[in-house]
Amino acid sequence: MGNLTRADWEARAQNLKIEGRAFLDGQYVDAADGKTFDCLSPVDGRFLAKVASCDAADAERAVQVARATFESGVWSRMAPVKRKKVMIRFSELMLEHAEELALLETLDMGKPISDALNIDVSGAANSIRWSAEAIDKIYDEVAATPHNELGLVTREPVGVVAAIVPWNFPLLMSCWKLGPALTTGNSVILKPSEKSPLTAIRVAQLAIEAGIPKGVFNVLPGFGHTVGKALALHMDVDTLVFTGSTKIAKQLMVYAGESNMKRVWLEAGGKSPNIVFADAPDLKAAAESAASAIAFNQGEVCTAGSRLLVEKSIKAEFLPLVIEALKAWKPGNPLDPETTVGALVDTTQMNNVLGYIQAGHDDGAKLVAGGKRTLEETGGTYVEPTIFDGVTNAMRIAREEIFGPVLSVIEFEDAEEAVRIANDTPYGLAAAVWTSNLSKAHLVGKALRAGSVWINQYDGGDMTAPFGGFKQSGNGRDKSLHAFDKYTELKATWIKL
Repeated sequence: MGNLTRADWEARAQNLKIEGRAFLDGQYVDAADGKTFDCLSPVDGRFLAKVASCDAADAERAVQVARATFESGVWSRMAPVKRKKVMIRFSELMLEHAEELALLETLDMGKPISDALNIDVSGAANSIRWSAEAIDKIYDEVAATPHNELGLVTREPVGVVAAIVPWNFPLLMSCWKLGPALTTGNSVILKPSEKSPLTAIRVAQLAIEAGIPKGVFNVLPGFGHTVGKALALHMDVDTLVFTGSTKIAKQLMVYAGESNMKRVWLEAGGKSPNIVFADAPDLKAAAESAASAIAFNQGEVCTAGSRLLVEKSIKAEFLPLVIEALKAWKPGNPLDPETTVGALVDTTQMNNVLGYIQAGHDDGAKLVAGGKRTLEETGGTYVEPTIFDGVTNAMRIAREEIFGPVLSVIEFEDAEEAVRIANDTPYGLAAAVWTSNLSKAHLVGKALRAGSVWINQYDGGDMTAPFGGFKQSGNGRDKSLHAFDKYTELKATWIKL
């Protein structure tokens, strides 16, 4: 699996059969009105498929199917150990189809094929299996009661879950939600981004093959302002989970309030600070990590280390190390296993990133690396990983989420100033601290308003650690046992003996 060449992947791409229809009640179907949109690859602009453009009528049918399936109990009342076996089989089928899923992800979204295969598909399957393994090991509670009373605290599935997921990690973000949502017995309607819907459509069939009953897992491709809005406003959707921009997250909260007050769990944007102190244990390692933190996945990462805060006394030494480390992150054809940086997801996103680069120039920041579109002759959407020095935290490139490989370097004098700058943002998703001083690491880490804080590394953690943000980065948590809270209701039952 790891020995395929670019030519191998290109050949497979030519022969790949791509499904673009919605998945409803156990089968692929066209949108109710027959509408489609063209799915084009950011790799080189090639046409991939016509994808169903679902709308309110499709949302209505999907909710009816999901509700009926949930109420039937065929999945919701199945013994947890049996659901576990089915979900484990689902994860195994994803791995058996790993190369196909990785190829779909790369062609659809533009990420390097090695990342799609070894990070996205592998991580997605692991997250499904992890949730499955947990379900028969989570216990309910018995309250402390008098001898003639019995108080039970139990968890029940919420019912119908609508999951709206982003385009940057389409399969992985889906599975972070599908794992706990399905394993706890809910029926799910997945709305993938119109920019990268193909893996969500494909895995729906694998879910059926694994033994998940029809109607339990449905996929509605389409646009946010049509089918996404319809799901968010639907009176019979019990829970809405979302990963994406803060702007859309706020709108979904409004829709929930305007409809049935459905539970809304949101993982939104970030502008994460990566703080390097003069006493960092290894400046070269910190520099390599800083380059990775902004260039990985083309910078299309909500936790991207887009603000590099560097202690003033070492900046002259440290910044050249970052610039040098960034040379290893060079855009190339995503179907080449050696490529480290792929294409941005589409022309709109590419132009958005280039607009922010221009804003950096306009605001007086100093470009020290990258800054241009590249590989234009391919027909793809590639931008060089970019570094601006001399950035202040008031500049647009330091305040707004770019979602591209653009790094802002900001200097600070001491820990107090570093924390002030780091927290001076509407976001609070992630942060990193590089220091050899144990007390400083703990004190700065505690002071940072972020859902994840990494010490002497960037992007640490696994499925056992919760993921989510403070402030306008959202609420609720993906991953870990805490994720199960989003998909279950607590019930108190008090019995007189």
